[in-house]
Amino acid sequence: HLFYPGTCTHQPFGQRSHFFFFLFRCFQQTNCSASKPLCNPLLTRCPILFGSRGNEEFAPPDYAELGISDDHPKVKYPGGEREALRRFKTHVLERAGWVVQFEKPKTSPNSLEPQTTVLSPYLKFGCLSARKFYLELREIEKKAKNYTSPPQSLCGQLLFREQFYLCGYAIPNFGQMRDNPICRQIPWEYNPEHLTAWKKGQTGYPFIDAIMTQLRQEGWIHHLARHAVACFLTRGDLWVSWEEGADVFEYYLLDADWSINRANWMWLSCSAFYHQYFRCYSPISFGKKTDKQGDYIRKYLPMLKRFPDKYIYEPWKAPVDSQRKWGCVVGKDYPHRLIDDHTARSKELMARMKEAFDASKHVGSDGEGNGGKGGKKKRRANDNDNDLGDRGQGGKSSSTKRPR
Repeated sequence: HLFYPGTCTHQPFGQRSHFFFFLFRCFQQTNCSASKPLCNPLLTRCPILFGSRGNEEFAPPDYAELGISDDHPKVKYPGGEREALRRFKTHVLERAGWVVQFEKPKTSPNSLEPQTTVLSPYLKFGCLSARKFYLELREIEKKAKNYTSPPQSLCGQLLFREQFYLCGYAIPNFGQMRDNPICRQIPWEYNPEHLTAWKKGQTGYPFIDAIMTQLRQEGWIHHLARHAVACFLTRGDLWVSWEEGADVFEYYLLDADWSINRANWMWLSCSAFYHQYFRCYSPISFGKKTDKQGDYIRKYLPMLKRFPDKYIYEPWKAPVDSQRKWGCVVGKDYPHRLIDDHTARSKELMARMKEAFDASKHVGSDGEGNGGKGGKKKRRANDNDNDLGDRGQGGKSSSTKRPR
């Protein structure tokens, strides 16, 4: 944490401090300060109990002992403090100009190499001190004439982290929809076939499937890529509960952090924090904005690599004879779409979201327009997410409702 739990609480602003980033930041600036991280401990007098200089009994297990084949692909993001500090130096300390100009929405979800720091796994596991990260960023900002402000800045991302940690600590049942006082009660459907297809990257939408393939292979995806697949699973196309998606992310993501992950899934599904359900990511045009040629899709879905740019995001539109020539026939070598008409489906689900929002007004809300108790009029949540793509587009779906 950046701030000591006993110093920063939710009391001054009541429950609304959980929702409004600017209130949280104001409270942080007036009542909290990030303490300097402790100095590195001196370990010169500690005996080494493993390796060539000690007892092998205490050595870390090798792959064979863990039952893991040693012919696995090279790990893209190795763990440990040494790697964390190396990456921190390379991607932050040596790029002060980039740091002060960084704006979260202005990075690409489908670049072939990350355009962000990818320090989140190291923060999650404690390999990199959040306080060190924050204080070094502040030092860089102090030396600059101009710099990006929260919430778009790197400091803003760390403050969001603290805000969501506070939510996870203070809000009952924060990780689920049921009995969660800030979460809208939306009648999601239980469709294990759609959930499995989404999880395995077999939705029939190459942009979505490439993202999920990268997630399974590398354990990390860009935050806007997370937004796109989360919207697709929930309110955009499949109408599957955000809880199911959060579980999948927690299984695969190297940086899966319970409070942050659950908060973001509520945000992207418009269950809490964010209210503009009529803004929806397109599984086709959103990816084209930053990768018109589809190089990202070709990297993670090699069966489509011979498709020309015209069809790479919509392979079902290619003539069947051409599909055969390119070595990938839709429905045989690459799946049919789960949702045939994204535009129609998205509009249908927007109507369902409106019903859920209207229902939350009638049953009373917690002051933020969610399905809790309280009876106050719904208040618009602060919209710090400027990344949302196209207004909805969708299709047909057969599902059964899952009791919750």
